[in-house]
Amino acid sequence: MPVRISHFSLLIPDYDKALDFFRSIGFECREDTDLGNGKRWVRIAPPGAETEILLARAADDRQSWAIGVQGGGRVWLFLETEDFARDYERLKAAKVEFETPPRDEPYGRVVVWKDPWGNRWDLIEYVRTDRSGTGN
Repeated sequence: MPVRISHFSLLIPDYDKALDFFRSIGFECREDTDLGNGKRWVRIAPPGAETEILLARAADDRQSWAIGVQGGGRVWLFLETEDFARDYERLKAAKVEFETPPRDEPYGRVVVWKDPWGNRWDLIEYVRTDRSGTGN
């Protein structure tokens, strides 16, 4: 039985530009291995995070078309923080595009922002630390 999601791929046009951006917002590069023919295995994550993002450079027109729209126009990436103000300021310094001002919701403080490729993210500080849910 699977026990966790280890990574997911995020399509990007250029490895180095993506690394520069994610480092500017506090992510770390956990691996950057040359696989030959311009392909690399690049794993990034916030410090201490278990799940990682695998940066995947688009290899053809179909993949290039999907950059920034992998979530079908929805917020599909959720960046959890324990210090909303600090990380909001870090995102502002990185000049990300905010779609909304920060707001308080019943589940926590949140702001919607876009990465340089148009992917929609939430920066969120949850009200409750225990979000184990009620699902069966």
